[in-house]
Amino acid sequence: CVPLMAQEQLVGVLTIVHPEPGVFTEEHLALLRAISDIAGMAVHNAQLYTSLENAHRRYHELFEDSIDPIFVTNLSGQVLEANRQAATVIGFSSEELASHAMQDLHSVRWDRVGAGFERLNGNLTVRYESELKVKGGGKLPVDVYARRVEIEGAPCLQWILRDISERKDLDALREDLSAMIYHDLRSPLANMISSLDILSSLLPIDENDSLKSVFQIATRSTERMQRLISSLLDINRLEAGQPIANRGAVLIANLVEDGLDAVTPMVENKRLDIFRELEADLPPAFVDADMIRRVVTNLLDNASKFTPMNGRLRITARLDGEWIEVGVSDSGPGIPPEAREAIFNKFTRLQNERMPKGLGLGLAFCRLAVQSHGGKIWVEDEPGHGSRFLFTLPVAKTA
Repeated sequence: CVPLMAQEQLVGVLTIVHPEPGVFTEEHLALLRAISDIAGMAVHNAQLYTSLENAHRRYHELFEDSIDPIFVTNLSGQVLEANRQAATVIGFSSEELASHAMQDLHSVRWDRVGAGFERLNGNLTVRYESELKVKGGGKLPVDVYARRVEIEGAPCLQWILRDISERKDLDALREDLSAMIYHDLRSPLANMISSLDILSSLLPIDENDSLKSVFQIATRSTERMQRLISSLLDINRLEAGQPIANRGAVLIANLVEDGLDAVTPMVENKRLDIFRELEADLPPAFVDADMIRRVVTNLLDNASKFTPMNGRLRITARLDGEWIEVGVSDSGPGIPPEAREAIFNKFTRLQNERMPKGLGLGLAFCRLAVQSHGGKIWVEDEPGHGSRFLFTLPVAKTA
């Protein structure tokens, strides 16, 4: 008996038998060892081939049975293979799909994948929303996940498209609900504000501390509701492409003070430290004062909510060429890198039980408001811990 070895592992045993003893010589044994070396590698290669075949079969089963349309293309985007779900959703056969390129089947976000798909390198998966063109002229909203893979040694691109029709329908329902809320709440809220104004002139508020405290709570609550309703209205207006009409020269310092005044009760209750770092002699910004005041207030309100007791808030403003950069920092838990883009989408909230709850509209309004002024808004890590939201506004032109 001679063991069959491959890469220092036993893969079998080679046995030769003869009815007469003493027949085999050393030459026979040497030949047997040589045969066993070759046989060991052959058995090992056969095992590897079987494993590879099983892996290919499992991959193909997963590929074909996926509930999401999956395409495999060459590096130019030409379809090489598509699974059953892709053919079913689009309405073309697999053979027909092979004559198409991915850029023909959906609107490619070239800013995400690169002009020649050059950003799809390494293990990076690029995600974006688009619309899949289906047979008959229809379109299906999808989340696209694109990455570079190797299949049988050849570089390819893999595209997974996830149907988000239900999510879009839910977003539409939320839009309708939001519209109903701000339309139905504006009139009663206006009556509440008018009533508080009348009460302030009829009651001796300044002479009674208890009455003054209750009145301040009611006033701040109605102001908060008014900001929310105005933001809902502005979101719809800005998404519809309506221009900002009420722009003028506004001092950032005044907007900052208004925002800090709005969050004073929470800041005092949580004993937060406020640090103002505004550059001296900042020129005025050319903005809609009410809209940007609500941007500053929203960011300060979020920072106050996420900052623990005895934490700190920092607000900065500096001149950067023809722009003013404003920053709001907190000492809270921070925002995961993968969520820093999504949090600016409507109805998006961080999924954490310890996080304050909300509608998920504040940051969506902030982004729309800033972008409508030509500026940018983004979030960074605050050194140490926490988050820092920054946005830019145009400087008012001097005559």
